[in-house]
Amino acid sequence: MSLRIAFCGNDPWSVPALEAIDGEPELSIDLVLTNPPKPAGRGSVATPTAVASYARLRGLALREVPGVRAGEGARALEAARPDVIVVVAYGELLPAATLALAPHGAVNLHFSLLPRWRGAAPVQRALMAGDEMTGVTVMQMDEGLDTGPILNQLEEPIRPEDDAGALGARLAHLGGRLLVSVLRMLPHGGLPARVQDERLATRAPMLGPAERVIAWDRPADEIVRQVRGLAPEPAATTTFREHPLKVLAAALDHEGGEGSPGTILAVDARGVLVGAGVRAVRLVEVAPAGRKRMDAAAWARGARFVADERLG
Repeated sequence: MSLRIAFCGNDPWSVPALEAIDGEPELSIDLVLTNPPKPAGRGSVATPTAVASYARLRGLALREVPGVRAGEGARALEAARPDVIVVVAYGELLPAATLALAPHGAVNLHFSLLPRWRGAAPVQRALMAGDEMTGVTVMQMDEGLDTGPILNQLEEPIRPEDDAGALGARLAHLGGRLLVSVLRMLPHGGLPARVQDERLATRAPMLGPAERVIAWDRPADEIVRQVRGLAPEPAATTTFREHPLKVLAAALDHEGGEGSPGTILAVDARGVLVGAGVRAVRLVEVAPAGRKRMDAAAWARGARFVADERLG
């Protein structure tokens, strides 16, 4: 007998888990719940979530609703009578009444090694903090923010070339496989749950607009981690000649370059060297206002810097 699943997710990183479940004959996706379409792009065209697009492609039962705590979403979830609710990058805390709808409760896939980085931005926070290791956690949900008992975890090294997009995509696929292994065990008694150690808990709140702005008086390694943690979206930002400039890839200068914070020190085929509080940052890829991502060296050729020009 298949395990009946109601899946809740919104993000592109939710899709690998949904796809992994969809490929398992022992698991039955009886309902997919995701947010309604939102305006996107220059034409503000109503665009479905990545989860909705996958569900339609596969012919899965789909409801596009603004949450499951009440209203249409709550009614659809109750009517589905799932054995377990699966939540991946959904962005909504579930109340006790919702958690109690399924015999196996709700299971969540989180993109960190809980209890480190509880919250909406675990991938970004791990990169910005300079963590060398992260991973994925499958937990039994409770009413708290990523506080439920841990069912299983897998570690994943953070690579020097990782930005949030690359690391998050890798964790999403790794997590999909881990999630399936946990779900397959539920009808057979499940896995032993491990209570999280509150002493080790750290927060990963959503990144605010102020955290996107590069402060050039900070050490260069902190700025590079900020760029990695925010790329490719929403991206770290600065200004050039009073216009916004997104910084999408950056590296530490290893040749000892230093100068006043924000000052453009040099340009070569590897990019644009900019002074920081300690050492210097090499801009590798940028996106000027209204333009696409490009090599920083190509941007510099068009910009035609003058002496002592600054960013920020």
